[in-house]
Amino acid sequence: MQKIFKLDWVILTVVFLLLLIGLLALYGVSLADTGTDLGNFKKQLISASIGIVLMFFVAFFDYRSLSFFSTKLYFATVFALGIVLFWGTKIRGTTGWIGVGFFHIQPVEMAKLAMVIFLASFFSRKKSQLSLAVRIIVSVILIFFPIFLIIKQPDFGSSMIIIASWAVMLSISGINKKNLFILFLIGILASCSSWFILKDYQKERLVNFVNPHNDPRGSGYNVIQSMVAVGSGGLMGKGLGHGSQSQLNFLPEKHTDFIFAVIAEELGFFGAAVVLTLLVFLFYRLKEIARLSSDNFGYLLAVGILVMIFSQAFINIGMNIGAMPVAGVPLPFLSYGGSSLVAMLISIGMTQSIYIHRVKAL
Repeated sequence: MQKIFKLDWVILTVVFLLLLIGLLALYGVSLADTGTDLGNFKKQLISASIGIVLMFFVAFFDYRSLSFFSTKLYFATVFALGIVLFWGTKIRGTTGWIGVGFFHIQPVEMAKLAMVIFLASFFSRKKSQLSLAVRIIVSVILIFFPIFLIIKQPDFGSSMIIIASWAVMLSISGINKKNLFILFLIGILASCSSWFILKDYQKERLVNFVNPHNDPRGSGYNVIQSMVAVGSGGLMGKGLGHGSQSQLNFLPEKHTDFIFAVIAEELGFFGAAVVLTLLVFLFYRLKEIARLSSDNFGYLLAVGILVMIFSQAFINIGMNIGAMPVAGVPLPFLSYGGSSLVAMLISIGMTQSIYIHRVKAL
């Protein structure tokens, strides 16, 4: 019971407020879509409840034990991603879901967190055993398999998040500026060459990202409608459940990819600013937890979780305002999606465990 008072309640408060805002926005769009059924809202509420229970369970679990299971977790992740390609359900052109009753589980959401755990364990344990060059080569080989399976779904956005987590965790695990610059150049070349393995619709998204009006009724439609929704919200918004773009179904995927546009339209600049402020508080506290961690594994794990959440928020909000290509990445704690929400809450539970076992602040 004493451990409850050792939790970082700043992070918990921020997360609960983000959940509340997301549920309110989802309630409005669900009401418009299904009337009194509210199917998506109810599913999200169930997922939030499950995620909160798991978050507290993980928070009181010693995170250092995760390092021991990290290798098994890696192989389980690769296996699950492989299963999805053969027996997964295709939704919106992506074979990334496994149907379980009324729910669809998306393994890639847990895969992102699993890879953060595995990489934190790998870099913390192998730093003294392997040279820098060997660590880089081995880590690239290890992340290749899950990333390959994720791209095959195809889910380019999730693969980029794993690569971002890997790059940051590698850079803080002991690498000089020269090697970091070389890796940066390799990353640019790899990104350019990835063009040839993208699906046609993904290429269209990138081409029309620069000017979505090139195809206003096709691949540019989503971004245009999202920017209209964000801009039409004004200072105080049109009111919860009264956004014209979202309520009249001009805005596609409003409950998932473009939930931020819904919030900006219905709650205005004020509501969007509140969401951004809460996210900044969350990122700051995660950085502090990493700084206070009692060991290298905890430090890398906290940083990896920070990068995972930050990159998802950055990409999602960026594509909502037309600053990033549409990548199908959910906004943490706000977008509809049980798998993503549960994974995010579990990751917060892990940072709470790191905080409980932290070194004393000076």
